[in-house]
Amino acid sequence: MDQIFVTIKQTIMNLAAPILPDWMEPLLSIKISIVAIAILGPVTMMYLTLLERKVVGRMQNRIGPNRVGKWGLLQPLADGIKMLTKEDIVPTNADPVVHFLAPVLIVMPALLVFAVIPFGRNMTAVDLSVGLLFFIAVSSTTTIAIFMASWGSRNKFSLLGGMRSVAQMVSYEVPMVLSVVPVILIAGSLSTNAIVEAQGGWNGFKWFVFTPWGFFAFLIFFLCGVAECNRSPFDLPEAESEIVAGFHTEYSGMKFALFYMAEFMNSFTISGLCATLFLGGWQGPVLPSWLWFFLKTYALIFVMIWFRGTLPRFRVDQLMALAWRFLLPFTLVNILVAGYWYFARGPVKVAVATGILFFTFWALSKLNKVLVPEKRIYRFAE
Repeated sequence: MDQIFVTIKQTIMNLAAPILPDWMEPLLSIKISIVAIAILGPVTMMYLTLLERKVVGRMQNRIGPNRVGKWGLLQPLADGIKMLTKEDIVPTNADPVVHFLAPVLIVMPALLVFAVIPFGRNMTAVDLSVGLLFFIAVSSTTTIAIFMASWGSRNKFSLLGGMRSVAQMVSYEVPMVLSVVPVILIAGSLSTNAIVEAQGGWNGFKWFVFTPWGFFAFLIFFLCGVAECNRSPFDLPEAESEIVAGFHTEYSGMKFALFYMAEFMNSFTISGLCATLFLGGWQGPVLPSWLWFFLKTYALIFVMIWFRGTLPRFRVDQLMALAWRFLLPFTLVNILVAGYWYFARGPVKVAVATGILFFTFWALSKLNKVLVPEKRIYRFAE
């Protein structure tokens, strides 16, 4: 069971080998991987929407979708048909080219990053030596598509939402990238497969999250990933109570669905990379490696959904202050602690690293404490 998907691919290759020339075999292998990713991405998005509606409904004492198919399992298909049949409305003053390209371009990086995620043992589409760098570089281009959508719509509310989104994503990309530096230092590689293998499996709890620097880096990376996906409580760019619906205000039909698809696929890939970097990836006992990966990934997705059903969104000043005044300096200290951890020996390094990080957390919390003005006392003339 552990290598079932690898075996299926190899079986297809063996059946096609007698009728294909040698130069076409690598192309067939690439096409099989592309088809698998092209199916996995949209299907993941479709059923993540159902999962979110069911979980949030349970948290709010509601039933959620349950009419289309058994337990509502066909609801995503019904939603897809609805989006395909909706009218595509383009504002008169909008830039037609930019308005059309934005939803297309935002989906492309969301699909491309699937290529470097290790879904299981020997289940990485492309094992790049710089896989982590590829993920960060490609996923950051989402910002351009969001700004294109806001600018091309020729709508002041869309532009405001787009600028907020760009500011948020650029701000949170900085601590997110710095939070993975300790992982690179300890693993000694940018390959996602090498990072999983460096965590040494289940025995001994060698996952990076069980180290002081790994625990805090995990929290920072996950929070920044939630902000990158514009998920609650970081969904200020889409705060309909303030700016209608953000950068995608002027989109309808399938174009709007593409933005929705990109958001959910990004949620999956961020959770998958988080599991890869800090939770041992596909490592685990008894169960197949790919099942371990999906269990960890969906556990993190559940936490994202939990955030949405529980937390109110930040104000814009709180949003930016968290990134620049708290997360950024904390990640810099965490890099120093990881360097100390790498060279130090003995059990004392655990106490020292933990002490430094908790002191930093306390100090930054104090420095960023919101000042509450004193209660005013009004004295009235007699």
